[in-house]
Amino acid sequence: MKKIIFTLYLLLAMFPFIWSQTILNANGTGNTYEDINAVLAPNYNVVEVPDCVHNAFGRHIDEIFDTELNENVFRFFAHKIPDNDRCQNFDRQRTEIKTYSQSPDDLKATLGETVEYKWRFKLPVGFQVSPNFTHLHQIKSVGGSFASIPMITITARKATPDRIELRYTPTNNQSTIQTANLDLFRGHWVEATEIITFSDTGSYTIELKRVSDDSILLSYNNNAIDTWQDGADFARPKWGIYRSLINIDDLRDEEVLFNNFSIEEIDELSISDFEIAPDEITLVPNPAKNSITFKNANKEDYDAIILYNTLGEIIPIEKRLTENKLDVSELTSGLYYIVFTKNKRQIKVLKCLIK
Repeated sequence: MKKIIFTLYLLLAMFPFIWSQTILNANGTGNTYEDINAVLAPNYNVVEVPDCVHNAFGRHIDEIFDTELNENVFRFFAHKIPDNDRCQNFDRQRTEIKTYSQSPDDLKATLGETVEYKWRFKLPVGFQVSPNFTHLHQIKSVGGSFASIPMITITARKATPDRIELRYTPTNNQSTIQTANLDLFRGHWVEATEIITFSDTGSYTIELKRVSDDSILLSYNNNAIDTWQDGADFARPKWGIYRSLINIDDLRDEEVLFNNFSIEEIDELSISDFEIAPDEITLVPNPAKNSITFKNANKEDYDAIILYNTLGEIIPIEKRLTENKLDVSELTSGLYYIVFTKNKRQIKVLKCLIK
């Protein structure tokens, strides 16, 4: 019997709160579209595929077992001929999944929110790309005058050499802000971690890391960037393969693998204190890249500091901690919990973003 993962609620025995995260993982052959919809928009449809013109092939997203990850994964198909964009646009083709207006509220980013998106993908060894665009991921606005153009795009492009591009715009004039050689990605599972604070004065961080050896293939960080397209109702992610057909001779049939999709809204803890010290403990800076200082942390108020990742695993900090400063320079980007205890009881739990 297949196990469908919807919103995952991880209740840590040590934590006085519930951490929630929406996860989409492949779970075996059959019912792929239904399983995706059940997670990203229950009772609605988030799957955008060219089945209407290529019905003889069957569904353009299925699931296979991957021996490298030792788990089921999603396989996205794009055929050079006859696939198009849902029988609506014929100069491009699209096999994508998304969140949208019918998705749960916690899958739609609104102004002022910070959201962490994570996923894994694998491009074929001989992956061929258009000189126009071959999108793999987008952050798009819904509503407003700039909704037609993605604010953030990860696209592959034919060049010398072929490359992965990180493209950005707060309006309608998208530009490339970071690139990497596409050969670094071909034939490898890559883990993406993207953290966005959605604001006119927001922040954006992304890291693309090879799973096999943790090599960072592309990274970008900007703590002073406009990440809200004016007039938007909300922003939402898309994943898949969406490519131009204008230079069709540059293309071939492709199978791109995806899995381990995760969307988490990062908000202030609803419960963080039991014995609140007169001076509130805060983390400076937060988000952090190199080190964190515990402001107003008086040694007599606590016995120990414990660092957890989002899986509830304890991260050793003995060699990282000096007085009230924690070295985080070698930690993987993402969300962490810093727990202060006294007499084996928690007195403070704080969220920290590592970039």
